[in-house]
This record gives sequence, structure tokens and C-alpha cells, in this order.
Amino acid sequence: MARTQNDAGEPIVIKKYANRRLYNTEKSAYVTLEDLALMVREGTDFVVRDAKSGEDITRAVLTQIIFEEEAKGQTMLPANFLRQLIRLYGDTLQGVVPGYLEASMETFLRNQEKLREHVAQAFGTNPAMANFEALTRTNMEIYENAMRMFSPFGQHAQRPSQKPTTQPEPAPARKDVELDELKDQLRAMQEQLSRLVKDT
Repeated sequence: MARTQNDAGEPIVIKKYANRRLYNTEKSAYVTLEDLALMVREGTDFVVRDAKSGEDITRAVLTQIIFEEEAKGQTMLPANFLRQLIRLYGDTLQGVVPGYLEASMETFLRNQEKLREHVAQAFGTNPAMANFEALTRTNMEIYENAMRMFSPFGQHAQRPSQKPTTQPEPAPARKDVELDELKDQLRAMQEQLSRLVKDT
């Protein structure tokens, strides 16, 4: 079984030096991004700190690992998803997105065994393939609906052919109500996703 922490029960500390080299303080050895990716897959907990300042730069390094994996052809992030994510930076709903994405991934991981069974069955009979495709379509619809809700250019965006309206900006109180409604919709979508996987 993979070790998730060091002997002291703390995450393993990885130091990153100015020359971009990464140093595993537990093994007293330099490591690569591929080594860190393997540690993540094995469930080994680690934190990356700047060797000079001690700043926690784990998130930046994990993002770099994803970039490297995508560059090698192991693509999992559709271009449209990345565009929608970029649009949300600086948006008023930016603070809601991390929690939603984390909850969605946790739901996916909890049900990954069922999803693997669907994939295995998909190579057998055609009905199984149809069921899996239906599940995939439904999940994508839920995801797209969520992204439309988050997107500042979503439901309220106008098509080029439409004439601009002269409606006044909504009052701040209305924005609070809309944010509460979005949170309720997110909660309902999360429950719907959980029920969908359970029923399949």
C-alpha cells in the first residue's frame, strides 16, 4: 500500500529551487514532475515549497503537471471547458466555481467503479453501449447547463442578430437573489448527478 505521508504523519515536503529543480526532502533526492505525478496517482501526500521563501506553491506545480500531461497527448480538458473556465476568472461567481468543481470530482470518484463497469460492458453488447452513451450524454448536459449558469455570457448573452436592449442594470438585491438561486440549482444538479449514477 502506498505511503500517503512521511514518518511524522505530515505531507512530504518537496522543495523547488530557482533553477526549477525539485528536491524530495524525505528521500534526499531530486525528482521530476513525472515523479510527482506518480506520487499523486499512488496517493502520496506532498506539499511543494519555494526553497528560498518557503511559500507553498503546490497548486502551481500541480497545474504544471496537468499542463505536461496535456502536452503529451493525455488530454482530458476539452478546449471549450478551458475557455469557459478562463471566462470565470475575475467574475463575481469565481468564488463558487472551486467548490462546485471539487464536489463534482468527488462525486465522480465515489462512483468511478460503476463508471468502469459501464465502460467494460460497453465493449460487450450493444444495449450496454447504448446505456453508457446515454449516461455520458446526460452527464454532459448537466455539465453544460452548469457552465452556462456560471458563464457571464450565458443565458443573458445576446446573439449578434439581436438588438441591444436598454434595460437598466439589476439592483444589488436582485443579484443576491440570483446568487442564492444559482446555489440552489447547483445543489439540485449535484443531487441529480448522484441519483443518476446510483440508478445506472
